Amino acid sequence: MLDRFLIRLEDMLPNLLAAGIILVGGYIAQVITLRLMGKGLKLKHVDATVHKFLMSMVKVIITVIVVVSALSALKVPMSSILAAIGTAGIAIGLALQDSLSNVAGGFIILFAKPFRCGDYIKIGDDEGTVDMISILYTKLNTIENKAVYIPNSIASKSSVTNCTAEKNRCLELKFPISYSEDHKKVMELVRGVLQADDRVLSVPAKPLVVIGEHGTHAIIILTRSWVKTENYWQVRWDILQKIKEAFDENGIIIPFEQLDIHMRDK
Repeated sequence: MLDRFLIRLEDMLPNLLAAGIILVGGYIAQVITLRLMGKGLKLKHVDATVHKFLMSMVKVIITVIVVVSALSALKVPMSSILAAIGTAGIAIGLALQDSLSNVAGGFIILFAKPFRCGDYIKIGDDEGTVDMISILYTKLNTIENKAVYIPNSIASKSSVTNCTAEKNRCLELKFPISYSEDHKKVMELVRGVLQADDRVLSVPAKPLVVIGEHGTHAIIILTRSWVKTENYWQVRWDILQKIKEAFDENGIIIPFEQLDIHMRDK
């Protein structure tokens, strides 16, 4: 029995060597192809989102071709391979319906382009900078540098807020002041702070400073101004600090909610 096994192994040795060469050669070809493809896409200035998606697709396709070629080298009948692939395809399709919907979602994102790599987006309770759009998942990096993986089927069906899609962004701030304060003076102070900042734009509209609301314990001064999207957060922080300092210098009080409790003897 051992002799038969050795004889059969000797007969199959050329096929095993051929399959091994195909696997090794296929791996090397995959690495070279992906490198050349990556360089070519960069030279063509292809969008980063399309770049990464195409790279992941080509990697999967080459892997499938190499595996099928290796099986063919082992003298596995092609009809059997195709039948096995067809049967496996049906079984995998039924078992991996969600994964297939993720692949379809990836194509929808790729062509509809609701967001791209580098955009800061919000999907449901998750938000962050788009790092990668693969075949199955969209990867976000949060402000805390946490990686969030969102299935493409969810990303393509959900409401997506793209915070960096437009060149300019509206900065809205609210400042409560006491009813006893001179609201016109306060509005001039706020307007002066906004106009003094070169990063605040006059197009598409000049800074707006109005009484936005008569609150229960304060008048709410509402401001709306336009800034470059990349400057949004820094301008927001700087304006808040400068207005607080201007209020302090002019003795303007920012009220806080108070609850008066009156106690009486029975």
